[in-house]
Amino acid sequence: MFTTDAHPTGRHFLQIPGPSPVPDRILRAMSLPTIDHRGPEFGRLGLKVLADMKAIFKTRHPVMIYPGSGTGAWEAALVNVLSPGDHVLMYETGHFAFLWNQLATRLGLKTEVLGLPGAEGWRHGVHADRIEQRLKADSAHSIKAVCVVHNETSTGVTSDIAAVRRAIDAAKHPALLLVDTISGLAGADYRHDEWGVDVSISGSQKGLMLPPGIGFNALSPKAIEASAKATMPRAYWGWAEMIEMNKTGYWPSTPNTNLLYGLSEACDMLLADGLERVFARHQRWAAGVRAAVQAWGLPIQCADPAVYSPILTGVMTPEGVDADAVRKLIYERFDCSLGTGLGKVKGRMFRIGHLGDSNDLTLVATVAGCEMGLKLAGVRLAGSGVQAVMDHFSAHPGGLLQGTPAAKEKAQPAMA
Repeated sequence: MFTTDAHPTGRHFLQIPGPSPVPDRILRAMSLPTIDHRGPEFGRLGLKVLADMKAIFKTRHPVMIYPGSGTGAWEAALVNVLSPGDHVLMYETGHFAFLWNQLATRLGLKTEVLGLPGAEGWRHGVHADRIEQRLKADSAHSIKAVCVVHNETSTGVTSDIAAVRRAIDAAKHPALLLVDTISGLAGADYRHDEWGVDVSISGSQKGLMLPPGIGFNALSPKAIEASAKATMPRAYWGWAEMIEMNKTGYWPSTPNTNLLYGLSEACDMLLADGLERVFARHQRWAAGVRAAVQAWGLPIQCADPAVYSPILTGVMTPEGVDADAVRKLIYERFDCSLGTGLGKVKGRMFRIGHLGDSNDLTLVATVAGCEMGLKLAGVRLAGSGVQAVMDHFSAHPGGLLQGTPAAKEKAQPAMA
């Protein structure tokens, strides 16, 4: 005999830093009937999402859209521009930078890791001067690529990618710049062309507000040129055939049609809103959540305010308090999922996601759940984070209509 567990009332608070909640509008788009991926209707869809993603990445150059995860997109970036045994410089700012380095090593690349030592190193962003010094020392130009993470999902640190490009240029070094913006894209300011990135890597399940299942590579002409000479084995991930077929809106393999419906809808939402407004909204949410953490008297995982993430905030628990036990308590009592600490910081911190399909009340409620859970876990708090986040949002109003034509119309004096 089958039994079912009781279903909680209300909506689950998915406040991990990705996968993020999927808006109903996108879910409805994904529910459309699947179409022939070789027919004319799909060709129109393909051309649209390819053009839209250029706008999201802020590039004029090709964007590869894969049925796959961000991890697959990591691999695609490496195998298309490198050859077996190539020397790659990786900068470690957190667990996902660590995992990308691990993947590169498994592919047979020679990796060299920069970064501050120990868990303290995971509280800071990329130090571009260290990259410049290392590249200046590489007079033989043995280093073929520099790999950095834009928004480190494990720690809540957003690194200055433009500074990394300036460092490479100052060293007069030909290394390619590969950037993971899996959790940054469509939530934090990102400029593929302007910042001189050669391969930008992203995924669907963060700022794009989609389920997992799409990986992206945005390319530069230099990266495309390098791919013609690279000899790493690649088939499914290969760019050349994709670039050619994408010109007419099609893919060399079977695309994830219904996710592309959702991607089209997500791009419509983001571009209609305006990316600058989207970025400002995320910065405002992040500042409100940080105000709550500071009111609690708890440290923020990112130790440098200049590189606080607009996507998530890492909350460090006091010595002797298991952050995972606190997370479990919050989940069981208040139906709210928070991100776990990973790698070097496991058990020492939890992560609050404030990205995508959120609003002020979502985040006030999330802070309330965290505050109640921390108190139930016996953590002594300095003050009320709930009051702090409400005060911040009240003092820095956002709102659904702010900056839109409807708001301007509403602000006009009524005509007699």
